[in-house]
Amino acid sequence: MTDPTKGARSDAASAESGRRPEEEDQTGPVIRDKRRIDENGDVRATSEDKVTDETAAENADGQATGESATADDVAGEAGEHPDTVLAAERLDALQRTQAEYFNYKKRVERDREAQKDATTARVLESLLPVLDDIYLAREHGDLEGSPFEKIADKLEATLTKLGLAAFGAVGEPFDPTHHEALMHIEAEVPEDAEGTTIVQVMQPGYRLGDRMVRPARVAVADPS
Repeated sequence: MTDPTKGARSDAASAESGRRPEEEDQTGPVIRDKRRIDENGDVRATSEDKVTDETAAENADGQATGESATADDVAGEAGEHPDTVLAAERLDALQRTQAEYFNYKKRVERDREAQKDATTARVLESLLPVLDDIYLAREHGDLEGSPFEKIADKLEATLTKLGLAAFGAVGEPFDPTHHEALMHIEAEVPEDAEGTTIVQVMQPGYRLGDRMVRPARVAVADPS
């Protein structure tokens, strides 16, 4: 027979401990899963890993906040609003771009003028034989009073308007950078001549602005 007093004593003990009978400690082994790899082959995240990840995230947020605060502090210490600094940077970039554009425009205009002068010089070079014939005809008096005289004058006037200028004359000091000596002869030179002097001009020289189209071809003599 079952002892009724034994069951009463057990219930009384449970009441004193504040636990219900079904909450009594279960007997038997306790199993805890401490595996680092789960059934899918992935690494389990432990409580230490979670704490480490949370700490790293907090540090990153704190660093970003600190950098932003530092930038604001620098702008505040300089007494300039971030928008003012940005506007100054944009203005500086715009001024540099504008300066580069002006320099490019000047370079294009300079190259255009150089190309124009080179083209004009080539055209004038092709006319040099005609100008030489006009010069010789005028030196020998063949143009004076002839119908061709006015045509020659108009041609030379037109070329002068284009910037063509003749140089080289008898009595001028010889300059090898502007004159080409075809002959060195014995001839009288001006009394005030101090060096080699031009005594005859075979072909006058021509220059276009600062550019020499052709040197003057001359005969020279030295003072006696």
